[in-house]
Amino acid sequence: MTELTETLPATAAAERVGAHLKARYAAETRFRLYGIVAIVVALSFLAILLFTIISRGYSAFAQTQVEVPITFDAALLNPDGKADVQEALKDADYGAVIRQSLLAKFPDFAGQRQATREVTRIVSTGATDQLRSMVMSNPSLIGQTKEIWLPVEAPVDQLMKGATGRTADQGGNFGAYELTAIDQLKAEGRLHQRFNHWLFTQGDSRQPELAGLRGAIAGSFFTLFVTVLLSFPLGVAAAVYLEEFAPKNKWTDVIEVNINNLAAVPSIVFGLLALEIFLNVFGLPRSSPLVGGLALTLVSLPTIIIAGRVALKAVPPWIREAAFGLGASPLQTVIHHVLPLAMPGILTGTIIGMARAVGETAPLLMIGMVAFIVDMPGSPLEPSTVLPVQVYLWATSPERAFVERTSAAIIVLLVFLAVMNAAAIYLRKKFERRW
Repeated sequence: MTELTETLPATAAAERVGAHLKARYAAETRFRLYGIVAIVVALSFLAILLFTIISRGYSAFAQTQVEVPITFDAALLNPDGKADVQEALKDADYGAVIRQSLLAKFPDFAGQRQATREVTRIVSTGATDQLRSMVMSNPSLIGQTKEIWLPVEAPVDQLMKGATGRTADQGGNFGAYELTAIDQLKAEGRLHQRFNHWLFTQGDSRQPELAGLRGAIAGSFFTLFVTVLLSFPLGVAAAVYLEEFAPKNKWTDVIEVNINNLAAVPSIVFGLLALEIFLNVFGLPRSSPLVGGLALTLVSLPTIIIAGRVALKAVPPWIREAAFGLGASPLQTVIHHVLPLAMPGILTGTIIGMARAVGETAPLLMIGMVAFIVDMPGSPLEPSTVLPVQVYLWATSPERAFVERTSAAIIVLLVFLAVMNAAAIYLRKKFERRW
């Protein structure tokens, strides 16, 4: 009887333990499943976002062009017979050259004002600059007829890409003569989509087919250059002082708390600070990469300081102890031993901070970098814009063709950010030390 009474409670306890373990394993399985579902949902949203951007923007990397036999008529290029040929070519009416060449291509439309207007509308008005630079660099073209590829207007480009239809209810806005000319040019193989080099060689424009990212890319480069030049040494110096030399008291605790809080402050607050200090107080040039770099320095400094302190803290203490044992001073220990070992982590944090800075828009809008800038800046003191602001400007444009330009600019920005993050991963893997 005693053995039986002792066995029954032990069996019941084992059953309770088994049930508890089974419930715990089931809970762990459910938790793991929830995590997998969360990851799948997040990746699905990311995939949808990337697919939407790429599907809308890839077409911007191709631009429809038309092959037109252009006759460089001397009577149109230098009607007054000026002795200074270069001056005459600079002021010549190249629109009349294009119009005359198109009417020669469609002789049935000659003498009809509406037909002339609609056919001329096929070629982009920016083609005149292309012809001007071509003739001024090679005046021997005067009097010749050459087949030249010219950009078409944005509506024609959208029609050829299938983004719009031929009629008004399909998004098109074409006249009968214009559609006839387009069909004839397409049948003759004179309408083709080619790589859109204007997207990278031209500045901003009111005409979608001529709008490019050259000015925004140059402005982003100058702004990022100023940001790195200021934030990297200041961030590293602050991290080294706080981690290696600063006394541990309530004042350094307050500084640490404020640095951590600054990393979470909305970037528009830094933009307001830059507007008041750098523009209103110091009078620095508005819309310049210099002021933009100063504003982004304020944004990225907390991130660099925090990453730098973490990297310095990760260096084993026996490195410092060994240096002190050999007679090195605290400064020598930090400069010659601790800082080189922590530099990979510091560089990684810096690149991540720069990646955040290059994607910021709000602080740059506050300092006026939202202005319409056509020319590429030659220095950090000239007015400019940057890629995120260019995306904002194009997104607010009413023309349908700017939709693909906006997505293309986002693709370029995402590629730039991906390269910077890949560089951070590479540096961490290449120089990482395992203790």
